[in-house]
Amino acid sequence: MMDLPPLRPIPIKDRTSLAFLEKGLLDVIDGAFVLVDKNGVRTQIPVGGIACLMLEPGSRVSHAAVVLSARVGCLLVWVGEAGVRLYSAGQPGGARAERLLYQAQLALDEDARRKVVHKMFAMRFEGSYPSYLSIDQLRGMEGVRVKEIYKRLAQSHGVVWKGRRYNPDDWEEGDHSNRCLSAANACLYGISEAAILAAGYAPAIGFLHSGNARSFVYDVADLFKFETVVPAAFAVAAENPDNIEMAVRHRCRDMFRETRLLKRIIPTIDDVLAAGGLTPPGIPADAQPAALKDRKGIGDVGYRN
Repeated sequence: MMDLPPLRPIPIKDRTSLAFLEKGLLDVIDGAFVLVDKNGVRTQIPVGGIACLMLEPGSRVSHAAVVLSARVGCLLVWVGEAGVRLYSAGQPGGARAERLLYQAQLALDEDARRKVVHKMFAMRFEGSYPSYLSIDQLRGMEGVRVKEIYKRLAQSHGVVWKGRRYNPDDWEEGDHSNRCLSAANACLYGISEAAILAAGYAPAIGFLHSGNARSFVYDVADLFKFETVVPAAFAVAAENPDNIEMAVRHRCRDMFRETRLLKRIIPTIDDVLAAGGLTPPGIPADAQPAALKDRKGIGDVGYRN
């Protein structure tokens, strides 16, 4: 069997970051990478100029399309609507390891890791916290802040709140508000993990969280949680719908699309890691993570039928 000739992928910094595809067959027809809808209408997709394709429900993909995506370094990720779930992913980072190695280097360097964690706390507290405090002290401050946010949101929505209590092994045991919060967090974890994989980082290599396959997912999600899915969860809890999980998922889906949350997550990851002060190995200066937020076309482009 003869190997396919190598392709020269477009640098990540020059690509559109993400595109969503739904309700169609992703295929290669007459040499073109296309999305074919149920009526046979073809929409050409510039796969070589996109860093990641998000395949939403209703999408199918052919073997030829997977092969071409891999050759040009475009990550395929199977997600729920607007990324509220992440089901599977192809080869993260376009088959390159520089950013994963950079992330691991930061996590293994004690001083760099501390700087990254402090950057995360600075973002949560919007810069107004004593930087000389230890990580354990900052965790304590964060715990107090979170409890106050929950209490305030519950009061503003007229929701009964007895504290954050849930049993992951018994979903029905949780009260109404806690189930809404758990469902909303799951949506944010899905879109955060998709962004991490699209950027070429590893979900398991965390900084504040550790020892879990999604440690970095939790790190990243916590940077956005209390301005996005937590208010949405309390809003749904106040409406008291029959199907809590579906209502929360739909609310988060619409919010992710309206706010273009994915457009913010990847540059935020890059900025947080840049705080560690280490130079990414093997990445040209104009493509280092701190500069990625300036690349052309970043955002969520949608191809929908």
